[in-house]
Amino acid sequence: MVSLISLITQSDELSVVMGYMSIACWIVVYSPQIYENYILKSGEGLSVMFILLWLGGDLTNLLGAIYAGLLPTMIILAIYYNLCDLVLLFQVYYYRWLRRKRREADGERQPLVELDEPKVVKPLLPSYLLWPLLVSFVLAVGWIAHLMYRSPDVKLPEGPADGGVAFEWKGQVLGYISCVLYLASRVPQLFHNVKTRCVGLSLPMFFFSISGNVTYIASILFKSTEPKYLMTNLSWIAGSGLTVGLDLFIIGQFIYYRLEDRQKAPVFANDEDDEQAVVL
Repeated sequence: MVSLISLITQSDELSVVMGYMSIACWIVVYSPQIYENYILKSGEGLSVMFILLWLGGDLTNLLGAIYAGLLPTMIILAIYYNLCDLVLLFQVYYYRWLRRKRREADGERQPLVELDEPKVVKPLLPSYLLWPLLVSFVLAVGWIAHLMYRSPDVKLPEGPADGGVAFEWKGQVLGYISCVLYLASRVPQLFHNVKTRCVGLSLPMFFFSISGNVTYIASILFKSTEPKYLMTNLSWIAGSGLTVGLDLFIIGQFIYYRLEDRQKAPVFANDEDDEQAVVL
């Protein structure tokens, strides 16, 4: 099976293109959630443990990638992950601090249980424009990487020419720790979504997380399917692949709660009409 994949798909060019498309996906993935937190002035849609475990996974991923001498695109991604994780963590605690300061400024006159009116996040663009634009951005980055790869005047980083990397035990240990942390991070978010019904959580974040992980795996497999290379990258392949499954489950939660809310809306509307009729 591996030899068949190698004959059909092995290509340094495709590896580079997929690697840069993965970077583009991860540039996109954090932006909607950071924007949503900013508009809501809240990070309550995110589980703190989700961010902390994700940050731990990204830190070990970065160190492991450096130790193992993985593709430059992987190292660039790992650095970017960590920066965005820190931004999300800052937002959660900063907006909690702001809320606490507001309560103190009001002289503790607010009730012990505060029921804030949910805010509607106004997107930068309508969804029928935003989604095609984001997807087009990812595809455009891949196309530009393809053109640059074919250009004799541009040299893109491709990693070792033979597709091989050093099987360094420290990097492997860090890689598998990263894999476990990535998988563990989704568990508290799944339970958190049950409480929040995914309110304050960005759907594009998980859609492009899946896309980024799929293209990330593809960039590895297109580079080489040699057993040594696959074994060296196994933790990164497993971490990304299994995380895709959990992210699909989270998207399933989005769909379930949205459909449930839509089914409840007509019922509430009818109840309000009945109440008005009684008053009249």
